[in-house]
Amino acid sequence: MKRVIDVVISLMTLIIFSPVIVLIGILVKWKLGSPIIFKQQRPGLNGRPFYLYKFRSMTEWKDKNGSLLSDEQRMTSFGYFLRKFSIDELPQFINVLKGELSLVGPRPLLMEYLPLYTEEQALRHLVKPGITGWAQINGRNAITWEEKFKLDVWYVKHQSLLLDMKIIWLTILKLLRPKNISQDGHVTVELFKGAELNRSEKKTNY
Repeated sequence: MKRVIDVVISLMTLIIFSPVIVLIGILVKWKLGSPIIFKQQRPGLNGRPFYLYKFRSMTEWKDKNGSLLSDEQRMTSFGYFLRKFSIDELPQFINVLKGELSLVGPRPLLMEYLPLYTEEQALRHLVKPGITGWAQINGRNAITWEEKFKLDVWYVKHQSLLLDMKIIWLTILKLLRPKNISQDGHVTVELFKGAELNRSEKKTNY
């Protein structure tokens, strides 16, 4: 039933918002350049890699040595607008149709995080990752990695169709009043370095 709902809602979304998707694609090309779609390998169900699609929200500006500038320097007001209202994530409904994502599940993070998880945190990969999830409606990027992973694992252990419907509904409400787009001091969110390392760095900062 979850897969049927994923396919039906994703197909309807892509059809209804097709004019918006085309317009955003044109604006991304004009304001940020090519490629229009940002594609990055992420871990899916059981950690199997797949390519996640998003509208690009940063420029490709580089320093004199040819290295990409920091996220803060490459993020434009247009890119921030796309992220604030999650418009950059519209192409992910294609991932859902392909069966790589679900509408609801833990957000797919970076491949390099896989060996950094504790045994408990790794449980988040026992279900398909999602466009939205329990952590996204309970703090998004304003909470710590540890808090985020606890919420992800809670979802894995308590998932149900009713819970998914609740998360989808609350996600829609939050899109109308977006907040917690980025972590304090970061244009997006700090990199996860492993539970033990993150804890030791916080103690040092205190």
